[in-house]
Amino acid sequence: MGEISCSANGNGLNNGNGHAVIVGPIRKSCWYEEEIDTDLRWCFALNSILHTGATQYQDIQLLDTKPFGKALVIDGKLQSAEIDEFIYHECLVHPALLHHSNPRSIFIMGGGEGSTARELLRHKTVDKVVMCDIDEEVVEFCKSYLEVNREAFSDPRLDLIINDARAELERREEHYDIIVGDLADPIEGGPCYQLYTKSFYEFIVKPKLNQGGIFVTQAGPAGIFSHTEVFSCIFNTLKQVFKYVVPYSAHIPSYADTWGWVMASDTPFVISVDELDLRMKQRMKGENRYLDGKTFTSASTLSKAVRNSLENETHVYAEGNARFIYGHGRHNQAMI
Repeated sequence: MGEISCSANGNGLNNGNGHAVIVGPIRKSCWYEEEIDTDLRWCFALNSILHTGATQYQDIQLLDTKPFGKALVIDGKLQSAEIDEFIYHECLVHPALLHHSNPRSIFIMGGGEGSTARELLRHKTVDKVVMCDIDEEVVEFCKSYLEVNREAFSDPRLDLIINDARAELERREEHYDIIVGDLADPIEGGPCYQLYTKSFYEFIVKPKLNQGGIFVTQAGPAGIFSHTEVFSCIFNTLKQVFKYVVPYSAHIPSYADTWGWVMASDTPFVISVDELDLRMKQRMKGENRYLDGKTFTSASTLSKAVRNSLENETHVYAEGNARFIYGHGRHNQAMI
């Protein structure tokens, strides 16, 4: 849940009667605040509110923040911020593509802002990227406002589809080398939690992968205290469907937490650090800002506490037995 609050600030002095008196210039201060847990909120200052509105499916805001640049907020949850979104998207995309011998066809579930497609299209082997997002208004909004992804949206290799990802995968006869889950977090009452279930992975995702194909998904908060919300059970759920499953994580400053991803396949992940670096050099356009072979090795070396949780996790994600991250993603604007 996110709120925008604005207040007039000045220098406060006591007038001797116990009342504060504002002296000096009055400044208008605006802040974005997001409730991470019952007793924990994360907030940062705003330069301006660039856009606020609602689509058929969700509320959307574009904020110009002081610490993180432009920030996209959907249903009261920060989705990405200009200054550090490269961490999230490099981690989501490149490990899977680099572990595949020759990734040519990709399907993105979600990804409406275009950053996932941007990173995928940096790979020279890629012939086709299908990006399927349910919310056309969000996609059009991001095409208009997020300049960094305009080249990706105009790339002829990108096939943009407006549809439910599950329905689109079911109806298509094509198979893919990589399927990417860049979906909204599983929030109670939200539209996406069914796409984290064992039945979805087993009967929809896996059959659409080519031989040697890889599935990768964002998997929610993965911090020392937050990883048991959904990260550990998404990992355990994928273990029930695929032979080889690799969890990994990285700190995202604008999320105020460590974030997790899970990569899964029936083909083992055996690429060395040096081979990962060589493939980046040979197969990708430009250099990554965050990820290289050593960074991925570090990202996939989880702390003792998180490893123990994942090893002992028994919960399997199902529609009638789902776990959610905190909150009910909603749009709320308050003035104080």
